[in-house]
Amino acid sequence: MSTQVARRGSIPKAMAWMVGLSVALFWIPLLGSLIAGFVGGRKAGGIGEGVIAALLPGVILLLTSVLLGSLLGWIPIIGQLVGWILGLGAWVLGFVNVIPLLLGAAIGGATAK
Repeated sequence: MSTQVARRGSIPKAMAWMVGLSVALFWIPLLGSLIAGFVGGRKAGGIGEGVIAALLPGVILLLTSVLLGSLLGWIPIIGQLVGWILGLGAWVLGFVNVIPLLLGAAIGGATAK
């Protein structure tokens, strides 16, 4: 009698792989995010889990940039400008990377066993 444990993915591990590969492959604009999403989707173990793992780092980045911007917002001119730039930069980076990351996560999750 053979006991075989079903291999399940992990959303935190998939998020770590996506963030790490996105940072390592930032110099390849679309393909780097696609590769990071594919690997993260496979590590997540499914399409739904892969998509969740792809979206959570973006939400964390958005919340972090909003909080950092609000911490600096009390400084009259410089703080508000820096907060605005941080928030805008987070939105731009999020939108540029989210489409290939989600596509890669869906493909990787579909191919996960």
